[in-house]
Amino acid sequence: MEQYKQEFIEFMVDSQVLKFGEFTLKSGRKSPFFMNAGAYVTGTQLSRLGEYYAKAIHDNFGDDFDVLFGPAYKGIPLSVATTIAYSRLYGKDIRYCSNRKEIKDHGDVGILLGSNIKDGDRVVIIEDVTTSGKSIEETFPIIKAQGNVEIKGLMVSLNRMEKGLGGKVSALQEIKEKYGFDAHAIVTMQDVIEHLYNRPYQGKIYIDDTLKAAIDKNYESYGA
Repeated sequence: MEQYKQEFIEFMVDSQVLKFGEFTLKSGRKSPFFMNAGAYVTGTQLSRLGEYYAKAIHDNFGDDFDVLFGPAYKGIPLSVATTIAYSRLYGKDIRYCSNRKEIKDHGDVGILLGSNIKDGDRVVIIEDVTTSGKSIEETFPIIKAQGNVEIKGLMVSLNRMEKGLGGKVSALQEIKEKYGFDAHAIVTMQDVIEHLYNRPYQGKIYIDDTLKAAIDKNYESYGA
């Protein structure tokens, strides 16, 4: 596994963004692991996070895009931090954009926050994690309603490797098949398991035999 992936896994654990136990997800599924990008709360954490995203986006999409779109709410700091990091690392100014949950009817009116999206723009969507693909169902029409826009792809931090809404292929693969753009992740759960299973980190084993069995059981039902 690449060094940066190992570092990112440890960064998620250190930031208490990636946790292990028993959780109920937004999709309603039970899971032995949970990822919450809302736990990135310091300037240092957001700076490092933006760099990881920027590197992954550059590796997968190059400079062939104009706007980073981060769906509200967690996508807002992700898009801001990543545009800053991208400019610093690669010398290209890209624009950030997010949506509001409610349309604003005064001052800075509309549903968008940050840059407007206009005809001809190439957009990369940035999210924390995609469990079932529900969030893209909300995000896709918002972006396409702005004009003749090309969505280049989606970047998430963790591929949970679980079935999407259709129940056959992974959520990321389902998004690719349904919407016609690529979907990538900085790391997969397989990477996480490979790096942490029965391996001490900071004096603690995060994935022991019991948790590994729970993850395996989860994938029997939801794995793709």
